[in-house]
Amino acid sequence: MMTSPGKLKSSSSELDLDRPNIEDYLPSGSFHEPRGKLRLRDLLDISPTLTEAAGAIVDDSFTRCFKSNSPEPWNWNIYLFPLWCCGVVFRYFILFPVRVLVLTIGWIIFLSAFIPVHLLLKGHDKLRKKLERRLVELICSFFVASWTGVVKYHGPRPSMRPKQVFVANHTSMIDFIILEQMTAFAVIMQKHPGWVGLLQSTILESVGCIWFNRSEAKDREIVAKKLRDHVLGTDTNPLLIFPEGTCVNNHYTVMFKKGAFELGCTVCPVAIKYNKIFVDAFWNSRKQSFTTHLLQLMTSWAVVCDVWYLEPQTLKPGETAIEFAERVRDIISVRAGLKKVPWDGYLKYSRPSPKHRERKQQSFAEYVLQRLEEK
Repeated sequence: MMTSPGKLKSSSSELDLDRPNIEDYLPSGSFHEPRGKLRLRDLLDISPTLTEAAGAIVDDSFTRCFKSNSPEPWNWNIYLFPLWCCGVVFRYFILFPVRVLVLTIGWIIFLSAFIPVHLLLKGHDKLRKKLERRLVELICSFFVASWTGVVKYHGPRPSMRPKQVFVANHTSMIDFIILEQMTAFAVIMQKHPGWVGLLQSTILESVGCIWFNRSEAKDREIVAKKLRDHVLGTDTNPLLIFPEGTCVNNHYTVMFKKGAFELGCTVCPVAIKYNKIFVDAFWNSRKQSFTTHLLQLMTSWAVVCDVWYLEPQTLKPGETAIEFAERVRDIISVRAGLKKVPWDGYLKYSRPSPKHRERKQQSFAEYVLQRLEEK
């Protein structure tokens, strides 16, 4: 069932709703000092900037977007602990070897078909591209099988149409694999090193994927041109973009980049929600490699998730690209049950810009001057 955009209400105070109450973390006596003494409440009331700083020290909403939540232990007594030990033995010594075998067989089948198709059908581009799409979908299905993936897809399957782009929330690189096993998307993704980078530059190039490097400023212009050319093509694969630009822990959505919403085409939202009953699918790239992340998934019981292909959206008259991006983020967040926060995900990789610091300094100076004039 589709959710009408008119029923979605985006709050302008997501950050305030998500900020912890400082008083809950302080001793009760700190707010009941004798009259005439400086109280902590008075100190924090000097400026909203100090209140924000105190809140960030306690538990800031930005860091929580990228935090892996440890599962609650359930093997806490003599009755459950033996069952947990049996589960560990079964997962690591029976289930894991079977999954490795499944994935190995998948790669043998894939490579034995992909290499001849890629080399021998160069003069028959239409047939070659069709077969390569099917083979990429096949190897992605083997990857999902190696996690015992239980994926429910809701809504109509994406089709190849010009002037449309698919956007989805981003939790891990496996988002792409889960979506790719149903439809061979051309995805926009950060260029990775190692074996993942090798796959990007060889196999995934065949479905029209576009790579970029965050550290290269000139890549933005090149990617923007490739995006426009791709969406105007008639025989290109559906374009998939993760507009958050980084992996978020599937509890929140950070700001969407406006690039996908400036192409003048139809935007098709895709909502992905993982059930963490067996494993947390969030990939914290700062703490673990993608290989380690895959091993974690392959030694779990199963990866369970839901994927919703939502109603296509178009830019409304008088609506800016940023407003369009926020409206689509609303739709995805409501469908997947995620909380919106007003943060730029790229702050995870870089320091705040000088302009942002200057705005904060200016705001602080104006507030202090206003309080002095009141005195």
